Amino acid sequence: MTCAACAGRVERALKKVEGVSAAQVNLAAETVQIQLAEPTGMACLIAAVEKAGYGATAEAEPPSPPMPLWPAFVALVLTLPLVAPMLIGTPMLPAVAQLALSAVVLFGFGARFFRGAFAAVSHGSATMDVLVALGTSAAFGLSCWTLFRHGEHAAHEGLYFESAALIVSFVLLGKSLEERAKRRTSEAIRALQDLQPPSARVRRDGTEQQLPIAQLVLGDVVVVRPGERIPVDGLVTTGESEVDEALITGESRAVLKQPGARVVGGSVNGSGLLELRCTALGAESTLARIARLVEQAQGEKAPIQLLVDKVCAVFVPAVLGAALVTLLSWGLFTGRWEDGLINAVSVLVIACPCALGLATPAALMAGMGTAARQGILIRDVRALDLAHEITRIAFDKTGTLTEGRPKLVHHEIAREDLPLVAALAEGSEHPLAHAIRGIGAGLEKPRLDDVRSVPGRGITAKLDGVEVSLGSGRWLLERGIDFNEDHASAWLEKGLTVSWLTRGGRVLGLMAFGDLIKGRAAASLRRLHAMGLSTVLISGDNRGAAEALGHQLRIGTIHAEVLPEDKARIVADLKKNGSRVAMVGDGINDAPALATADVGMAMGNGTEAAMAAAGITLMRGDPMLVPAALNVARRIHAKIRQGLFWAFCFNAIGIPLAALGLMSPALAAGAMALSSVSVLGNALLLTRPSPELTEP
Repeated sequence: MTCAACAGRVERALKKVEGVSAAQVNLAAETVQIQLAEPTGMACLIAAVEKAGYGATAEAEPPSPPMPLWPAFVALVLTLPLVAPMLIGTPMLPAVAQLALSAVVLFGFGARFFRGAFAAVSHGSATMDVLVALGTSAAFGLSCWTLFRHGEHAAHEGLYFESAALIVSFVLLGKSLEERAKRRTSEAIRALQDLQPPSARVRRDGTEQQLPIAQLVLGDVVVVRPGERIPVDGLVTTGESEVDEALITGESRAVLKQPGARVVGGSVNGSGLLELRCTALGAESTLARIARLVEQAQGEKAPIQLLVDKVCAVFVPAVLGAALVTLLSWGLFTGRWEDGLINAVSVLVIACPCALGLATPAALMAGMGTAARQGILIRDVRALDLAHEITRIAFDKTGTLTEGRPKLVHHEIAREDLPLVAALAEGSEHPLAHAIRGIGAGLEKPRLDDVRSVPGRGITAKLDGVEVSLGSGRWLLERGIDFNEDHASAWLEKGLTVSWLTRGGRVLGLMAFGDLIKGRAAASLRRLHAMGLSTVLISGDNRGAAEALGHQLRIGTIHAEVLPEDKARIVADLKKNGSRVAMVGDGINDAPALATADVGMAMGNGTEAAMAAAGITLMRGDPMLVPAALNVARRIHAKIRQGLFWAFCFNAIGIPLAALGLMSPALAAGAMALSSVSVLGNALLLTRPSPELTEP
């Protein structure tokens, strides 16, 4: 495919296949996504593309090398003697020599344009190749006619062999540079795909052997030595090491991995030896899923691209009409048919829809690929298109702005009772129990009998036949145990959770637990406020905890003690006054709200349900990725608008200038090539990580 008209022709051809409900071609990636209403054979789809004059493959293939630069440079060298008289005043070549050089460039190096034009016309459409073939043929044909009429004196009558040769040379050079730029837009995703090593060291039947990744099975024990790249997703079974996951999640610091920890294939092991049990292979691996999701999103069309497609569908026929009007106007009103033909050639050459077709997909591919490498996975182009319009952003509390793991903040328990607390904690898997297991370390724990957890209440057991417990104040009231609730009121007002230790119906002490705020939550909220966004907290936690967090982070509006089904209702209410609302969450209970929001952002450390409902997934639980994701969306949208603006400007200015005779065919060819390369070059600025994606 050479331009947006080609992409439209492939889409129309595929939509005619029975069973195809939709087809979206990505010109920059040279791929198509097809939606089927009913089963359709791949052979039928490929045949439809081939019938339209193009080739297609069903399986992803390694990217073919871009068109080499040498044909364009050789064509320019052959064209140089034709333009030298105009540039440096050298003697003009004989007319026959001009014909020979021009023919070599036009029909040798420019043959691809004639083949493409023939295929397009034979299928009833017009593309960039048609414009180039018509323009060069007109210039070459007019020169041949002049040579036939005037013979050896033709060189003094006005020949345009150099225009035909320059058009081919410039367009070839522009397409070569364009293909190189297009390849760079997808380099980030290819880099992710290349992270996985081709083989792994596997322990089977007590021996280690190096096997290709394709021969591994789930459950295999994989050995990873210090400094090696981890070959598969898995759970650490033996060993301890720090793992560098920067290229996958964007986390700049190495993460400590111990037995039970999850590791991702493609990350780099540190100084320790790790053994892990393989949990995902092939298409189900984290790397493969990231690449697949981003590629799918890159292939989708932003709403603005749909408008561009409509423009491109009539653009080439309109240009052909403009060229005809130019020819007739010059011929009928001035009698200078030769000038009219040359000006019409300029119109044909400059008005290529390449830049229009490339502006949106190039920006999407470059920006989304770079964001994925920084830990921001944009799964939905529609979410990306709305993200730059966000005015309000709502946060879940636990696991999003806080660690999601309670920590022991304060306790008033005598030292001799600490072993009892530790013994009770060992009998429960409750998060609060995990938070106090380290208490009383080094002290001998008493032996407890009949240890049991009471859901929503606490832990109870028997110590020498006497009941001991650790639980909530409500549980104490239910059991008729007297305690001084005022003693804990200050902690409760701060949103801390208080547990009471009792023995034989008598209170021995109390403990306060809190969910710590994530390290960069405050910085994230400051950045969002600086961006002009209002913030909202929607939490199922108690009002004291929610208000304490909201006050500390300066969140504008706080909704506390919200049931999961009410979160979506609150988000819908926030949207009623025309606000664009983003929701950030990590749990199953956040999924309805994430789906209701204009843009849902799921923390990558959360549940699959949350990530499935969100248009944007933040690959690590870092709140700073929220403003970073919004800034990425703004940058991508800005590049799309800039690209389309320049593409339209090139044509809006260039076509009238060409029609008025103020732009030669050679200059028109250079401007056309420059328009595509400049649009792609502007999009490639997105491949540089923005300051928002790096550590502050």
